Amino acid sequence: MMTNELLDTQPTMRLEQMLVPKYAGFWIRLWAFLIDMLIISAISGIFVKPVFRVLDIAITKPSAFLFSPYKVTALVLLLLYFIIMTKIAGQTVGKMIMGIRVMKSNGEKATWGSVIFREGFGRFISQMLWIPYLLVLFLPQKKALHDVFADTVVVHERTFERKEIQKIIEPEHHQLHEDPTV
Repeated sequence: MMTNELLDTQPTMRLEQMLVPKYAGFWIRLWAFLIDMLIISAISGIFVKPVFRVLDIAITKPSAFLFSPYKVTALVLLLLYFIIMTKIAGQTVGKMIMGIRVMKSNGEKATWGSVIFREGFGRFISQMLWIPYLLVLFLPQKKALHDVFADTVVVHERTFERKEIQKIIEPEHHQLHEDPTV
């Protein structure tokens, strides 16, 4: 006798616990940024200012306050520091000291495109207004505006949180075959 019935079972729900990285909040990110600014300031003071003095280029010009050659050079240094360190190491020196890192929202390493967008365009907008940094206080994944733009998150390196997720287990459908004993 041959039957072609399918054995149906109901899907079941199972709670699973998983460890996910803890998102870095406002204050730890601020401290990391301040450390980075000290490092950039030191690099500028040790290397850039002496070159400008030797070449007799004015460091500040009252008529070109925002766009003096020194300010443009300092901005390029800042952007290169944040872009290269974030792409290669996933973190700047300030983030290393504070134990946090940047990654894509899906957990993968950030791409060149996302890092350049995050550190260039996104950070430019955030620093012009400063308010977008405060989004870290309110968004669930503690993202600033530049993180939202680049689809990145900043997480603690060695701190994880337990998260419970409901997993649906689909039933397997088995087809009955001909019974050879009949």
